[in-house]
Amino acid sequence: MKCLIRTSFPPARRTSTLGAHRKIHFLARGSSVARMSSNMNRVVSFGEIMMRLSPPGYQRFIQARSFDLTFGGGEANVAVALANFGIPVDYVTRLPQNDLGDACVNSLRQFGVGTTKIVRGGERLGIYFLENGAVQRGSKVVYDRSGSSIATVEPGTIDWKTALDGASWFHITGITPAISRSCADTTLEAVRSAEKMGLTVSLDLNYRAKLWKWGKPAREVMTDLVRCADIAIGNEEDAEKVFGIQAPGVDVVAGKVNPNDYRVVAEKLKAQFPNLEKVAITVRGSVSANHNTWSGVLHDGKAFYTAPVYDITHIVDRVGGGDAFAAGLIYGLLMYGEDAQKALGFAVAAGCLKHTVPGDMNMVTVSEVEGIMSGVVSGRVSR
Repeated sequence: MKCLIRTSFPPARRTSTLGAHRKIHFLARGSSVARMSSNMNRVVSFGEIMMRLSPPGYQRFIQARSFDLTFGGGEANVAVALANFGIPVDYVTRLPQNDLGDACVNSLRQFGVGTTKIVRGGERLGIYFLENGAVQRGSKVVYDRSGSSIATVEPGTIDWKTALDGASWFHITGITPAISRSCADTTLEAVRSAEKMGLTVSLDLNYRAKLWKWGKPAREVMTDLVRCADIAIGNEEDAEKVFGIQAPGVDVVAGKVNPNDYRVVAEKLKAQFPNLEKVAITVRGSVSANHNTWSGVLHDGKAFYTAPVYDITHIVDRVGGGDAFAAGLIYGLLMYGEDAQKALGFAVAAGCLKHTVPGDMNMVTVSEVEGIMSGVVSGRVSR
């Protein structure tokens, strides 16, 4: 299926001094200049990777007689995308010691993700079923992850000093603490270790209503985590669902979203959490299951940046779009650190391309993303 992408570009924005701010931040956290130089591009992410089962094409669950199998999960998706961009990355999780766990590890290895820090144990691999929506019928997700290996992880199971050694960046999402109380406690243990070791911490809010069932509300748990983060990422609804911060005049269901409307959301998040250096938000307008608009914004406390709006008319697979954005932002801030506008542009373009790739993970290259950034969106054959 052809994926048609149109873009409208915003006016040029002031270039920020993001790179200088990041350097000062690393020094303030106790890192030496020598360590910054040798390790600043190594990233570690932590979360749950699951088996994804989907009926072929656009079949409904009740029609399916077979399922397409792949693996995916927010933080793993980020790790794979970064590996495809050439960034050294390790993924940390807990997987069962069985053939399915082995298959999951191998799926990460084939893309160059470091797997030596994965802990083995527990009873089972989590599963999620995805029914792909079409036109006015939205996609549907059914989780089968209760009692998974990561759901039963406990603080102390993972040696975070070893897991984070040699890295400068740690990425997590709000999905993992939503799985279970022990997952929440382990995630907090992880970010506090990363903070103590001087790593930059990025946190994607990633609110999942179907997961927050174990007791504490999302706001209480996520507040403690965001207080340990340097960069907060969310979509057009996350801040509202978790912290009650809503963009004025926005109707997500009707597809009425404007990137500039999210300045208020970013400013309020940064005011509520002064520790945050940057707040990034993806902005998706849903015209139908196959047709979305897509953009993003970035606020660094001094400047508010917007990105091109992509009109994606024939979506192949939208799952993982936010993860592709997060990976793109991490890459952009590492590689274009003094140009926040370019970093945001890379993140949004990476997320846009994910809509053309089946599966959770963004199988694209830096040159392909930069091509989209430069306006090459015709989809012509490359020969």
